[in-house]
Amino acid sequence: MKPEVRIGGACGYWGDSAEAPRQLVEKGDVDYLVFDYLAEVTMSILVRAKAADPEKGYALDFVSRVMVPLLPEIRRRGIKVVVNAGGVNVSACALALTKEAKKLGITLKVGTVEGDDLLPREAELREKNITEMFSGKPLPKKLSSANAYLGAFPIAAALDAGADVVVTGRCVDSAVTLGILIHEFGWGVDDYDRLAAGTLAGHILECGAQATGGNFSDWSDVAADWEDMGYPIAVCRPDGVFEITKPPGTGGLVSRLSVGEQILYEIGDTRAYVMPDVICDFSQVKLDDVGQNRVVVTGARGGAPTRFYKVSATHHDGYRSTAITLITGFDAVAKARRYGEAIIARTRRIFAERGMGNYTQTAVHIIGAETLWGENRTERAEEAREVVAQIEVRHSDRNAIEMFSREVTGVALSMTTGRAGVGAAGRPEVTPVIAQFAFLIEKSAVVPIVRIDGQDVGQSILMPAFFSDARIPEPSMGPACLSDEREMVNVPLMRIAVARSGDKGNSANVGVMARRPEFYDTLCRELTPERVKQYFNHVTKGTVHVFPAPGFDAINVLMHESLGGGGTSSLNLDKLGKTYGQQILAMSVRVPAVLMNQS
Repeated sequence: MKPEVRIGGACGYWGDSAEAPRQLVEKGDVDYLVFDYLAEVTMSILVRAKAADPEKGYALDFVSRVMVPLLPEIRRRGIKVVVNAGGVNVSACALALTKEAKKLGITLKVGTVEGDDLLPREAELREKNITEMFSGKPLPKKLSSANAYLGAFPIAAALDAGADVVVTGRCVDSAVTLGILIHEFGWGVDDYDRLAAGTLAGHILECGAQATGGNFSDWSDVAADWEDMGYPIAVCRPDGVFEITKPPGTGGLVSRLSVGEQILYEIGDTRAYVMPDVICDFSQVKLDDVGQNRVVVTGARGGAPTRFYKVSATHHDGYRSTAITLITGFDAVAKARRYGEAIIARTRRIFAERGMGNYTQTAVHIIGAETLWGENRTERAEEAREVVAQIEVRHSDRNAIEMFSREVTGVALSMTTGRAGVGAAGRPEVTPVIAQFAFLIEKSAVVPIVRIDGQDVGQSILMPAFFSDARIPEPSMGPACLSDEREMVNVPLMRIAVARSGDKGNSANVGVMARRPEFYDTLCRELTPERVKQYFNHVTKGTVHVFPAPGFDAINVLMHESLGGGGTSSLNLDKLGKTYGQQILAMSVRVPAVLMNQS
């Protein structure tokens, strides 16, 4: 057993810079590279790609832009690779990689993990009386895809069988890291605390440079080095303790705050982050700066997993189009708003005349007038002299959306003055809407398949002897809100905290971390569910939960029904909730004056 394993986080999404794996290979002294390509939106894109060409449906860039240029050096240094680039066509991805390696004169043992694709079993699924796990809606009439979020033990099995590269389809993002640690350290299915720690290490790595100063609240602390951002490395030990760092001489920052922001990112309940292999409790995690760009992470705890896999399915849900026009001059905001309203009213009238039915959704966003901020926008927003009108529409009939596309182009001489084209020339594109449908399925109904170079390894995947009874754990209690009788001052939340936000299906997740421990009580007292919901009432339609993480002086806010249906189908201007962290930092909070005087 190695005393430690160095794992580099080489990719946070499909389209991430190919400089990340190069930097980690050449400067990171890593044992493994892990890549995360598969967001929910990405899966819907890959589904369409495979439908058009049976040889596609995986992240082509992984083979052509990453592995081909770097493979000789990866082999020379003995680095292994674990990646979920297989998307919805794992075997095709593995075959393409093997062919390219042979062209370079390199022999690779390529492991694959499959079994997540449940679409061929659609008829069987329909017999199970499946409902959507949040809304309770029945299974759609026809699915485009259905992929179970597999765990880490199949990845470990492929590495145990000697794989140099492991390619998976849909697994949880952190599994590519946890699978390595299970393989290297021999962790078992009941080593819950270690599995939780390994999951946390993977969660920190899975978004690439977001752990090393990317998308950081204190952007000016790292902006000078944006040209050469460093990418994260987790130095992991058998006992579950790990350190986050980055390659020497690179830009960015590894600090308590940069790592803390990423820990909170999209996890929901801090005390019940549900993964296939373990239910994680990150509320008591400790972050210790132990040197320049070195943070040690301890305190993750785990419990028995549920007996279910989450399945992310997609289905066709009509068509959409987006039209954008720049409008400038006097009364630009009012002109843009009326222009958007008129386009929608005009096309609605035409639809009615032709029996096409109404839109299923519409939205007019005035970019440049603080549209994202709702009632929290400033008075100056209406004074902007240059804005972009973004009109988004959905309809069940493609012909109706094509009519919208023609009409929005055809009114160039009959509506507002001060217009200029932005974006691609020509009519707005008409695209199908691929909507998500999430549900649970018994783990006993899903069999992960592990192969090396196309041959079954003949090894059963370990399963725990005990499962949690809960399908989805009830939300844990929020933090205690202690009263404080000291003199208070009002300051923007940004003065005492950092924040990062993202999506969880149709819910938005906003993590807030105090800059100093003494500000934690203020977060608990000021950011109540009621106040947060009021602040975000322009987007939040559901309940709000606030979860504590006192171990590193943070809270996590989960706002249900806040993304207009979720990233694959939303017409919100911010479809993934990425701006909500910046918005919450503008909230005014009451802080003991004595604490601000110490700042």
